[in-house]
Amino acid sequence: MEFRKFEDTYVVRLDRGEEIIASLTELCAKEHISLGAVQAIGAADKAVIGLYDVEKKFYRRTELEGPMEITSLLGNITEKDGEVYLHLHINLCDEKMMIHGGHLNECRISATCEMIVRTLPGKVGRIHDTKVTGLNLFAF
Repeated sequence: MEFRKFEDTYVVRLDRGEEIIASLTELCAKEHISLGAVQAIGAADKAVIGLYDVEKKFYRRTELEGPMEITSLLGNITEKDGEVYLHLHINLCDEKMMIHGGHLNECRISATCEMIVRTLPGKVGRIHDTKVTGLNLFAF
């Protein structure tokens, strides 16, 4: 991973074999980023995505392998229990030009990933909603 900071924005490049969640978590820890927005494009060869079932309160996981374009990655950076908390969604295009999308759990880069991270002043935490959704919601 290489990056450069321009005022409140980081321009980040991930290289072959690097994993998005691990790399972004490392960047946030190293640069003390506790609140921000993420967007990216690139290429991947392995990903694990999820679709949340609100009624059952769990993520249905799908594992994808093979050449894929990251056509869109969007999300946010907050904190939960004093640790970096990433909430990312991704769209991936496979060899048949079919799009697979969902909550990002894991994504290994096959060529490169070009990422923009915009930091925001302040902090937003997370609180676990045990009553309705089972999700970790924004806590202001």
